[in-house]
Order: sequence, then C-alpha cells, then structure tokens
Amino acid sequence: MDKIFLRDLKLKTRIGIFDWEKQIDQVININIEVGTDIKKAAETDDVQYSLDYKSLSIKVKDYVNDNQHDLIETLIENIAQMLLDEFDINYVTISISKPGAIRDSQDVGIEITRNKKSPT
Repeated sequence: MDKIFLRDLKLKTRIGIFDWEKQIDQVININIEVGTDIKKAAETDDVQYSLDYKSLSIKVKDYVNDNQHDLIETLIENIAQMLLDEFDINYVTISISKPGAIRDSQDVGIEITRNKKSPT
C-alpha cells in the first residue's frame, strides 16, 4: 500500500468546550496520511490515475471553515469519514492538535486511523 501525506496544515477554527473558546479563532494543526495505490499513475505518468491531494486539502479546509465543534474528537472523526467517503483511499490516518491548549505544553492532540469499510 502506498502512502500520500499532507503535513502541518494550519487552519483557524472555533473549537472547544469553554464559552471563551467558542468566541475566538484558534489555530489547529492537521496531518493526514492516506493509503492508496499509485502504481498506475506512476506507470502512465497520467494525473487522472493519481489521488488529487489538492482537492483533498480543499475538502478539509472547507469542512473546518464551515463547521464548529466542541471536541477535536468529533472534528477528526468527521474529517476521516468524509475523506473515506469521497476519495479512492483504503485508509486515513489523521492527527489534529491545538498548540498551546495546555499550559506548560507545546502541543496536545489526537491521532486516529480509519479504514474503508468493505461493501456488504
């Protein structure tokens, strides 16, 4: 399985459980890795057989801009499911972090891996 990754996508959003967090934009960092087969794209040198990672990044940016969540857990699950549903990928690993959210810590966040479900 081949991997395509997008690292350190910095986006502003309103996320958090406290009232003050819901009133201000906060920076979150997103890392995405997807499993897909790039062999045909490599053999043909034809972009039509490749994963459009620009489109993937735009989908993530649009989702973050258009939705507000209290929990990173909800945000990360929703992004993972959207990518699995909309792109020809076998799995997605995503990490989302909120720099500075914990005093005396550089960063805090969550990482998940989700697989495409087999058709029943």
